[in-house]
Amino acid sequence: MRHYLHRHQPPHKLHHAVLAGIGAIVAIGVTGALSFHAGAPLLIAPFGASAVLLFSVPTSPLSQPMNVVGGHVVATAVALALHLVLPGTWWAAAIGVGAAISLMALLRVTHPPAGADPLLVFASDPGWSFLGMPVAAGALAMVIIAASFHRATGTTYPLRAP
Repeated sequence: MRHYLHRHQPPHKLHHAVLAGIGAIVAIGVTGALSFHAGAPLLIAPFGASAVLLFSVPTSPLSQPMNVVGGHVVATAVALALHLVLPGTWWAAAIGVGAAISLMALLRVTHPPAGADPLLVFASDPGWSFLGMPVAAGALAMVIIAASFHRATGTTYPLRAP
């Protein structure tokens, strides 16, 4: 039973935890402000979870730009394609999530928050334009904001290619 309760995540220093929270505020705030001023949505609920990875664990492979943008784009594209041929039901949404996870893994762009994108697609029935705006544009904005924030705070992001 003890292994269920053990926290495997290493401890965060207070400074890093506070910076992670501030980074998320900045990223969601700036992306929301861009949405407001552009008159077009750039925020979707899964971006809140992306902010957790981008600012709390920026050195994780799952937090890297290709994973954030690629994961959201792949998961949403899979869901939009499946939604053309499947009904908007719970079981079709489940197939969308599973297919998105498999394709992200095969393409090496796994980003856990993107696993929620098919649920959003099946629940809201958007058109293909949803892939560009808010998904691709919003994910790209989040990555640019994260890279700028981390550069300003002296945190390594993104990881350098080997």
